[in-house]
Amino acid sequence: MPFYYQIDNSKADERRIAANLLKLKKFFTDTKIPERSIEKTLMLATWNIREFDNAKFGIRAKEPLFYIAEIISRFDVVAVQEVKEDLTALKKLMRILGSYWKCVLTDVTRGTQGNGERLVFMYDSRKVNSGGLACEIVIPPVKKKGKELNPSRQLARTPFMVGFQSGWFKFTICTVHIYYGEQKAIDPVRVAEIQEIAKYLADESKKKFAWSNNMILLGDFNIFSTTDETMKAITKAGFYVPEQLQKLPSNVPQDKHYDQVGFLTPRIKEQISTFNAGVINYYRQVYLDSDESTYTAAMGKGYTDKKDKSKKTNYYKQWRTFQMSDHLPMWIELKVDFGEDYLSAKAKPKK
Repeated sequence: MPFYYQIDNSKADERRIAANLLKLKKFFTDTKIPERSIEKTLMLATWNIREFDNAKFGIRAKEPLFYIAEIISRFDVVAVQEVKEDLTALKKLMRILGSYWKCVLTDVTRGTQGNGERLVFMYDSRKVNSGGLACEIVIPPVKKKGKELNPSRQLARTPFMVGFQSGWFKFTICTVHIYYGEQKAIDPVRVAEIQEIAKYLADESKKKFAWSNNMILLGDFNIFSTTDETMKAITKAGFYVPEQLQKLPSNVPQDKHYDQVGFLTPRIKEQISTFNAGVINYYRQVYLDSDESTYTAAMGKGYTDKKDKSKKTNYYKQWRTFQMSDHLPMWIELKVDFGEDYLSAKAKPKK
C-alpha cells in the first residue's frame, strides 16, 4: 500500500483525501479487483495519465497524486503514457508509493508530434525484477532481396520496450502511444503505426536470440472501436487481445476503446484461462459530478469567471481530467506460477 503519512488530518481537504482513499479501497473490493499475490499471479495495467504533468489547468495537487498512487498500488507493473518532460509530479508519486516501487522511462520524444511526452514503466520491485533490457524502438528499413527499400522510421512517439521477470514468467513488454491524427475511426497514419509496431514486435519475439518469446504490447492505441482496422492491425500480427478487454471502453465517457493489451506468448491460453480483467472508473468514487462546488477555489478564475452554469460544469469536467485523467486504467491478471505443470512433466518418464 502507499505511504499515507503525508496526509495532515488537521486540514479539512486532507481529511477528504483520507475519506476518499477509503472509498477507493472499498470500491476495489466491491468490484472484485483481485488482491496481489506473492507468486501466483501478475497484476498488469496500462494507463494514459493525461499530460502528467502540465500546468494548462494548474499543476496536479497533492490530492489526485494520492488517488493515482492508490490505483497503481493495486498492480505489479503499470505502463504509463503521456508523462511530460517535467518529472516533479512523477517524483512525488513515487515517494507516495514507497521506495520498493521503481520506474524506468524514456527521454522526451521531440518534435510537434511527440508532444513532449515520455513513456514509463512503474513496477513493484518486491514482485518484479528488471531483466536489464530497455530500449526505444525505431522501425527498421524493409529489405527485399538484400536491398533496403525505405529508411528507418520513428513513430510519432517512440515505443518503449523493457524486459521483466516475475516468478516463472519472463516477458518483454512494449508500451505505445499511437498517433491520433484526425478525429475519426480510421486515420491512415494511425493504422500504419499500429501495423508497423505490431509486426516488428511479433517478428522480434520469434528470433533465436530474443530476450523472451513472451511479448506483451499495450498502451494507448487511439482505437475507436474494436471492429476497426486499428484493432485488426494488432491481431493480424498474431497478438491475442482477450475478448473481455475488447468489451471495455477505456476513455472517461466509455465510448472508445483507446487502450488495449495484446499478448504473443506460447502459454497465453493457460495464463488467462481463469483470468480477471477490467477498467477502473475512479470517477464513481472521486471528483464526482456532485463535487463540483467542492473544488471552486482549486479551479480558480478559469472556473469562477464563467457566468453560465453549463460552462462552469464543462470546465470542471475538463479540469478534473488534468487532475486525474481522461483515460481509465485497463488491467489484467495473469498466471505466472507454473510449478505444478513443471513437476507434473518431471513426474512422467522420458519418452
